[in-house]
Amino acid sequence: MTTNMWGDAQADGARIRIAVADDDVLLREGLVSLLERSGFEVVGGAGNAGDLLDLVRKHEPDIAIIDIRMPPSNETEGLEAAKVIRTEFPRMGVLLLSAHVEVEEAMELLASGHRIGYLLKSRVAAVGDFIETIRRIAGGGSVVDPLLVKELFSARRRNDPLEQLTEREREVLALMAEGRSNAGIAHRLWITEGTVEKHVRSIMARMQLPETGDDHRRVLAVIAFLGSR
Repeated sequence: MTTNMWGDAQADGARIRIAVADDDVLLREGLVSLLERSGFEVVGGAGNAGDLLDLVRKHEPDIAIIDIRMPPSNETEGLEAAKVIRTEFPRMGVLLLSAHVEVEEAMELLASGHRIGYLLKSRVAAVGDFIETIRRIAGGGSVVDPLLVKELFSARRRNDPLEQLTEREREVLALMAEGRSNAGIAHRLWITEGTVEKHVRSIMARMQLPETGDDHRRVLAVIAFLGSR
């Protein structure tokens, strides 16, 4: 039995195993150092998409942290590698990093399911939030950078599904995008958990998302928002 059983490992007390891919050596090594100091096991680092795929196939980590833009063209090589990883290892967590807002390129992967995240690189400086994001993804959650959500809130377009939401529902949706539970949202907004549940149900209804027992529909609400740009 291997040590990285996609959530069972964490339940058994094993450390979360991570692969890091970024062509910026200083950033990559900084991430490795930060992760190791925070109690994670880093299986290795890669500076390009090919090396990342080799690394992932050899070690099968719990999470791959990937810069969207990587050599040789510095366009979407990291994102394409992430798609390959999600195909070959559908239960492996993927955390995309980008220096800029690149929603369109990441949409397909963000909508692919659990254990997926998208953060702007500036977010890494908020160490506590960054580490929390990794743990949420390892636990099966999905996280979209709140700065992305804020930008999209400001985009007014006809037939925008968010136009139907109240201001409070938008606040709830923004916190949902960060991967927060109903209890976490209630704590942040100083309202009861029951009130949060009502807001979530209303958001799902207004955005015409299916009623299921799957927490991923919370992410679908954010994905529908991203797709409305």
